Amino acid sequence: MITSMGTRDELRVLVLAGGLSYERDVSLRSGRRVLDALRSTGIEAEMHDADVSLLPALRADPPDAVVIALHGATGEDGSLRGVLDLCGVPYVGADARTARLAWDKPSAKSRLREAGIPTPDWVALPHDRFSELGAVAVLDRIVSRLGLPLMVKPAQGGSGLGAAVVRDAADLPAAMVGCFGYDATALVEQYVSGTSLAVSIVDLGTGPEALPIVEIVPRDGVYDYAARYTAGRTTWHVPARLDPAVEDRVRSTALDAYKALGLRDLSRIDVIVSEDGGPQVLGCNVSPGMTETSLLPLAVQAAGIDFGATLAALVQRAVARKR
Repeated sequence: MITSMGTRDELRVLVLAGGLSYERDVSLRSGRRVLDALRSTGIEAEMHDADVSLLPALRADPPDAVVIALHGATGEDGSLRGVLDLCGVPYVGADARTARLAWDKPSAKSRLREAGIPTPDWVALPHDRFSELGAVAVLDRIVSRLGLPLMVKPAQGGSGLGAAVVRDAADLPAAMVGCFGYDATALVEQYVSGTSLAVSIVDLGTGPEALPIVEIVPRDGVYDYAARYTAGRTTWHVPARLDPAVEDRVRSTALDAYKALGLRDLSRIDVIVSEDGGPQVLGCNVSPGMTETSLLPLAVQAAGIDFGATLAALVQRAVARKR
């Protein structure tokens, strides 16, 4: 059972939020919620954008630790984490190398497959190859190989932006064009019909533990950007309505994925359970949303642990790593 650690009110924490990605607004909402939660524990915390003023601020008055509430490439592709490493500033969450791996969905899926963790079959297609080889021929081959329906989404990106379910081959070209609007590479994978789940994993010092599983039921059947962040578009069940044996398999699969990808502190593993009860990992998020409709805070609440105390404990772990 997860228990929170005591807080230290002398710690000063910088919450990074905003950035220039498509997910800026969501990031700012996450950042404000993290800020309030940390302050509720007595920690001195302030919020800062990831802009040209960040490095001078870190140099002039380095914080004890950073909490990254940035979504999209800035917060998840490992580059900012690498800069924080150069500055000697500890931060909560995956390190730069692991974040790079998790951010690129084809690379993460390859690592999962190597570890024997089930994930839907896929193909990654850069826009240049798509054009050079002939769109019609490539798309025909994709449908022939993977079948229908298909899930099309950016190889790098989050919040469901640029993602689409394709049930008819005639709709695949438009889905690819929409996807390329968000990333130069499209990930096309077999669409698995089943129960969508989010498994938030937190390590407060005794090893990674899975929080109560969140079941996701979008009103229109697709968990896209609008369904994630618009009130009334999605229903969540916490804990998920699963048979106990299936729940155990989902937890085990998510923890295996967490370890295979080398994650730390906190992460969210997205899982689909097919009609036969078999879980498959769709991906992971090293900077989970922290808004009022985000999944990790829902899981923390369902676990009966305080959100602010949990964040404070993770901050302490980050500080301890530097020491």
